[in-house]
Amino acid sequence: MGSLAGQRSPPRETSDALQTFVDGEGGPVIIGGMVLDIHATPSIPANPRTTTPGRVHYSLGGVARNVAECVSKLGINPYMISAVGFDMAGNLLLEHWKSSGLSTEGIRRCHDIETAVVCNVFDVAGELAAAVASVESIVVAADSDIPVWFEPVSVAKSKRVASVAKYQMLYFQITFASPNEDELIAMANALSFGDVFSPVQTSGGKSKCSIESLFQMLKPAIWVLLEKGIKVVVLTLGSNGVLLCAKVGPSFKQISLKRKKPQGFGGLLHELVNSTCAPGRFFSAKREESSNLFAVHFPAISASVVRLTGAGDCLVGGTLASICAGLDVMQSLAVGVAAAKAAVEVETNVPAEYSLEKIA
Repeated sequence: MGSLAGQRSPPRETSDALQTFVDGEGGPVIIGGMVLDIHATPSIPANPRTTTPGRVHYSLGGVARNVAECVSKLGINPYMISAVGFDMAGNLLLEHWKSSGLSTEGIRRCHDIETAVVCNVFDVAGELAAAVASVESIVVAADSDIPVWFEPVSVAKSKRVASVAKYQMLYFQITFASPNEDELIAMANALSFGDVFSPVQTSGGKSKCSIESLFQMLKPAIWVLLEKGIKVVVLTLGSNGVLLCAKVGPSFKQISLKRKKPQGFGGLLHELVNSTCAPGRFFSAKREESSNLFAVHFPAISASVVRLTGAGDCLVGGTLASICAGLDVMQSLAVGVAAAKAAVEVETNVPAEYSLEKIA
């Protein structure tokens, strides 16, 4: 972000393909990593310092890539900006991307980097036990006058929000941020320039308190993000669902993209969701008058869990696709929760296809 100011004046030329995409279709431009995931799942509880029988397979990953794939399968064509190397991982990622009918115009191939690879080791329950990330390729970019979704990705990367906030008022506005509990604390501390907030006490990786109690404990950290200009905080709570938080006001209700009504799957999704859940239906939800904070809990949908790695990415992808399809924020997040439910029930990070009926 340090070089961002210099890159904004004079403005960089925009590629013809990207300019046509932004001016014409108005879909999401997704910036971030394309990663080859190696998933190792033991069939019995693993012991240290020895091998364990189980299954090892490749999966196409990377938060940005997963989000973009999810968006495309919900009927909205994304423009992906990323970088990969001239290696096996890069070949696999680009081959799949092309076979999905998506443009590679924004994906740069570099001879001097290795494509990012992450090895995930799971326990017998499908929970992530450990991971090793080899991430050499980094993409940095910024846009102006359009909604921006900041996905923290990890606790370490969450702290980058402080650098983003430094330029936010000058160049662009973060509209959405989607941290989990630990990432929220890291973001709030980074924006407060100190260790002001502590992680919520957990037991076995799960919060020991009710959703209401958890919200009260996390509310000061949430408020820091909102006070720094982030319009909507989508706090992911794993099996406890999602908390949507925003300042009370008309700007929250009016977050949308002005674009033509989508065709195909996206258009059908728009019609079906609107017919079962009217726009603006939940904006009258109760709020805390003293803090001017609007908060709504979206419970997780019961699922037959196979793997959890793609859930958060598909939550973001489903929400983005729905916003681009013209649905309001509340409707869109509900679709995101349904997209996440479908993701945890398959081996891959993103389902091979989405069922309109199941999503709706």
